[in-house]
Amino acid sequence: MTDPLDDIRTSYNTVAASYAELVQDGAADEPANLDLFAKLASGPVLDVGCGPGRLAALLHERGLQVIGIDLSPSMIEIARRDHPGLDFRVGSMTDLELPDGELGGVISWWSIIHLPRDVVPQAFAEFHRVLAPGGVLLLGFHVGEESTHKTFGYGGHPMNIYVHRWTAAALTEIAVAAGFTPYVDAEIPGDRLCFRK
Repeated sequence: MTDPLDDIRTSYNTVAASYAELVQDGAADEPANLDLFAKLASGPVLDVGCGPGRLAALLHERGLQVIGIDLSPSMIEIARRDHPGLDFRVGSMTDLELPDGELGGVISWWSIIHLPRDVVPQAFAEFHRVLAPGGVLLLGFHVGEESTHKTFGYGGHPMNIYVHRWTAAALTEIAVAAGFTPYVDAEIPGDRLCFRK
């Protein structure tokens, strides 16, 4: 049986080096969001879909113990190279190899956008499972309802992935079904959501 995440893994293995050079991960210019996450999360945190590790490094600078997980071995190789000493692992957000209730926070920074829509609830269930009671989930996503097929990117390399846009209401419904409670803060922009376990 074909893994529905195989194309995501292959695509990001292909573009990993160019991605690391071209993309800033959209976090360095958002200190308020990262500061909020650092304030709410107690204990180790997970950067899921960590890519080349830049966000994990920014969270580490805020005093957090961070585990970075990404589907792409090439991304993890770059993360380990660029941020030695941090904990980076190859893995899938739909099957996190972490104990129940171990984490104080999970941050998913535009990392659910490629998951097939019917797989997203599985990822949210995993986020909920690994969080301790009171743990926080901070989620970044593309706003909308459409899906587009991406066939190249990050320096013109071939890709075969879908980019799925979501409404806040749809993601909140999935999160609540997984056991989360919305956390509302006026500082959180419209393309981010925060939840507590």
